[in-house]
Amino acid sequence: MDLQSLRIFKTVAEEGSVSAAARRLHYVQSNVTARLRQLEDSLGTPLFHRANRRLQITPAGRTLLGYAGQLLGLAQAAQQAVRVDQTPHGPLLIGAMETAAAARLPQALAGFHRRHPQVELQLDTGPSDQLVAEVLAYRLDCALVSAPQEHAQLCSERVFTETLVLITAADVAPVRTPHDLPRAHLLAFRPGCGYRRRLEQWVAQAGIAPLRISGFGSFEAIIGCVAAGMGVSLLPASVVEPARRLGTIAVHPLPAALAQVDTLLIWREDAGRHAAREAFLACLREQGAEHESPACLPASPAVVERSTAG
Repeated sequence: MDLQSLRIFKTVAEEGSVSAAARRLHYVQSNVTARLRQLEDSLGTPLFHRANRRLQITPAGRTLLGYAGQLLGLAQAAQQAVRVDQTPHGPLLIGAMETAAAARLPQALAGFHRRHPQVELQLDTGPSDQLVAEVLAYRLDCALVSAPQEHAQLCSERVFTETLVLITAADVAPVRTPHDLPRAHLLAFRPGCGYRRRLEQWVAQAGIAPLRISGFGSFEAIIGCVAAGMGVSLLPASVVEPARRLGTIAVHPLPAALAQVDTLLIWREDAGRHAAREAFLACLREQGAEHESPACLPASPAVVERSTAG
């Protein structure tokens, strides 16, 4: 069972078909099929059910997929650890919350690309819980997520501090407590978002049961629906500022304990040295040190910490 066969198997599992995997790997389709068959023969068990030109992974295949991610990740870490040339290059798979990708990453990614043009950047967005799972599964090299994150297999560094604000329709009177809300319809990102959890907890601690919670995939959609009077939301001040200036929404400050939330860069503890990831973290540190605006508190010097098991 060699690493290349595992890489082919993992790609087929992720793509769901041999043809798609072959295109992604730039291989001849027959080569992918042959290597997959050889791997199944060597293991003595089928890894996929084959029906209607689609492949469905078997229980044995799901078990192997977890090990494949770990083995390939360790192999990459080993290569980087012994390589004399630590110039950042190759792929760097980054995950980020939707709001961080919009408000924080453009400047950092532009500076990173100018310094390290040999790195192939790929950015995926999603809720914090999803991004943590992707990092743990070796599908992302690192990710920007909301604090707290406590996991024995993760390392983290605080790179930004966001100030969250409550937003409502423009004609709503000042809101100081959940009891001042015009209605208990909450608008938030999909489940797994740290900001959503804070909003739910804030309302629940006041003894108010929300009528319903609507989940969205983008902060633009949330702001638009809030402006239309559909409900209220909790978002970083940095992303709602343009709408506030236009007067389409009202922004309500919150207690510091609720409003201040750190953004962490996380990566697997066993990932080893990764020149591109470390260079990306350096860009984030510079941006965090330089950033000062009313919307965000300046980040204090970050300290690398290993998360503890929760």
